[in-house]
Amino acid sequence: MVLAADAAYLAVKARDARFDGRLFVGVTSTGVYCRPVCRVRTPRRENCRFFDTRAQAEAAAFRPCMKCRPEIAPGLSHTDSSGTLADAAARLIEHAVHGAQALSLPALAARLGVTDRHLRRIFQARHGVAPHDYLTTQRLLLAKQLLTDTAQPITQVALASGFASLRRFNAAFAERYRFNPTQLRHEGERPRTETPLRLAYRPPYDVAAVLGFFARREVRGVEQVEGLSLRRTLGWMHRGQFVAGWLESRFVPERHEVHVTASASLAPVLGAVLQRVRQGLDLDADPSMIDPVMATLPVPVQPGARLPGGMDGFETAVRVILGQQVTVQAARTLVQRLVVCLGQPIATPFPALTHLFPQAQAVAAADPELIGKLGIVRQRVAALQALAKAVTRGEIELHRASPLQATLEALRALPGIGEWTAQVIAMRALAWPDAWPASDIGLLKALGAHAPKAPNVPTAPPAGANRSRDIPRITALAQAWRPWRAYAVMQLWQHLETQK
Repeated sequence: MVLAADAAYLAVKARDARFDGRLFVGVTSTGVYCRPVCRVRTPRRENCRFFDTRAQAEAAAFRPCMKCRPEIAPGLSHTDSSGTLADAAARLIEHAVHGAQALSLPALAARLGVTDRHLRRIFQARHGVAPHDYLTTQRLLLAKQLLTDTAQPITQVALASGFASLRRFNAAFAERYRFNPTQLRHEGERPRTETPLRLAYRPPYDVAAVLGFFARREVRGVEQVEGLSLRRTLGWMHRGQFVAGWLESRFVPERHEVHVTASASLAPVLGAVLQRVRQGLDLDADPSMIDPVMATLPVPVQPGARLPGGMDGFETAVRVILGQQVTVQAARTLVQRLVVCLGQPIATPFPALTHLFPQAQAVAAADPELIGKLGIVRQRVAALQALAKAVTRGEIELHRASPLQATLEALRALPGIGEWTAQVIAMRALAWPDAWPASDIGLLKALGAHAPKAPNVPTAPPAGANRSRDIPRITALAQAWRPWRAYAVMQLWQHLETQK
């Protein structure tokens, strides 16, 4: 348990949003389990059982609450886990379910390099349920959200949730929740044609900083920040077919939620869309763990620090490569040219959204001279195309369930990708919270006066001095911010940008 039972009950009584997604309460008198923020009448203490995860609550025969909807609760971030095989397995299960990908547990064990039996043993010890039960919970909760918030046919919901057949879906739903999907659909009171899908986050959340980060890097045609909304286009291959469309993510701060509306063309991949929004906006972060560390930075910070990521890993990596040794504005210009040259036009209801970001296949197949004419130097053209070919062949996957060290090694092996590039990709595409691009000019500028002075090295080196001798100093300073150094990077970058 995250909390002792009595402390957990106090969190439920206070409807404390800081424990949302970290604590679930099963009520024995109703057979229902809830989030701590549920607005129904607080149950009596003797009727409460407390769980760390939704899978544990469901394994104890509780079904999800229809009011607070446990399926929209924030999940666990990358460093909520210790990097064990069991945690890696959980991330891979969640990624496969939301991506509507087929997944067998023997194949999962083989991918992790262990036996099926060993995976079951360590998973049970770590998460309190068997891998199969965890997988079923993820599938059913995704199905419940799609049934509640969309008008998708039940057959399509079953397939999008990873069930091989409608019969198996109906049987699993009825066995776990004690009513069938049709009954849930009929109980809905709101029209589902334009109802956004809801995603919760733990407060505080520095909405202005996150939207400001995206706004300063906004690429016309692909994305738009307006008010509390981030809109963008998305396209990728799904089960051998190309799917494309648009989505809008709108912050609702008073509810600690993000409401996501997507085009009808993305209906078959809504699970993947929600997962991408969660990673891109860092909705699973726990500020109670991060903010105390950020408060020790030598610059002013706001509570609710987040790590803005990317909603497409390949796109994010391309933008990082084009940002090598240039300003944010210069990188934005190069990305804009690449979109106009290789991006596919798309119709949307938003005049600002006109193109998809170029797919890896398009970048890999493009004439290098064509890319070079956009003002991109030869070394970066080679890096872009090497990355695109590796992604197209499936040699590199860029999402938070990817194995960190293996992915970093594969990136470093590509031409034109050094340690700075690999670390920033890890930070924004792999959601790695302890990434540390030590040679970053912005970090050196922000921390130069605060880093401990090395023997015989001036505190403020003259212009043009060798930066390599400053890297150990700022890296030593950053040890105090582990395992959240990537959040420190974002805070320092933001400080520099607001000083301009």
